[in-house]
Amino acid sequence: MDGVKYRLADQSWLLIRPSGTEPVLRVYAEAPDEAMVQELIDYGREIAATA
Repeated sequence: MDGVKYRLADQSWLLIRPSGTEPVLRVYAEAPDEAMVQELIDYGREIAATA
């Protein structure tokens, strides 16, 4: 297991995982529209900042 993936009821998802080659966390998201993707990315950044 190399990350955490959140799956939402509308089939959107957010993935937070460490890079395999750099000392950073990566945040990925997929959603039906760009605004929701941005909300998920922002939320992922908040989570990563508290880790």
